[in-house]
Amino acid sequence: MIKVNTTINAIKETIAALSGKTVSVKLNLGRNKFVTFPATVNGVYPSLFTVCPFDKNFLGKTAYSYSEILCGRVRVQEKSETTTK
Repeated sequence: MIKVNTTINAIKETIAALSGKTVSVKLNLGRNKFVTFPATVNGVYPSLFTVCPFDKNFLGKTAYSYSEILCGRVRVQEKSETTTK
């Protein structure tokens, strides 16, 4: 599903702003299968970006193109830093 007012350049700027921050990545694997994991955006390049999952045993792909966000296959949201006591 393509969002109406979203462009690749706007997505690039959003991901660049998240560089080095803790994010939640949600992947749509098809057939109603979703994977969600916490990660850090550690590389922003002209055609793709990379994330570093906190789980060292994560065997999934960690580099995504901006078009995957545009078509809805990948969602990246900044995690709020809340502390619980």
